[in-house]
Amino acid sequence: MADDRMAEVFAAVRLGSGNPEAARRLLGELWIEIGASGDPLHRCLIAHHLADLQDTADGALLWDQRALAAVFGPGVALDEGLRGFLPALYLSLADSHRRVGDFDTARMQLAIARGHLDILANDAYGAVIRAKLDRVGAALTAASKESLPAG
Repeated sequence: MADDRMAEVFAAVRLGSGNPEAARRLLGELWIEIGASGDPLHRCLIAHHLADLQDTADGALLWDQRALAAVFGPGVALDEGLRGFLPALYLSLADSHRRVGDFDTARMQLAIARGHLDILANDAYGAVIRAKLDRVGAALTAASKESLPAG
């Protein structure tokens, strides 16, 4: 069942590149179906990707906060799978806080993200996260609230 659920989550995420509205709807349905007591990894992934699909910075921040809450919820064991998402989760929080103009919190979240970089491998995913950390850091230094280009 867990593998089936992950397949559903990733299918919805892939849909987001071509049809963000359909991806939001499908991920929202999965979020409700899984519920508050669902698998923390599933909840984290769904919320993390829903944050990326929001039309507003406030909406993205709400979903970024939900993603982190899924990782640190009561009774959740911070296993290797969840720990591997921490740099990306804190990076997303930093970017969302920056976009809503909360620069102090954004700097704090960015520092936390950097503090978790040792979790990342020196692979393509790690390179993407490190590059985005630099872009968010530069936007924060410039006190920019503008959305950053994808990539």
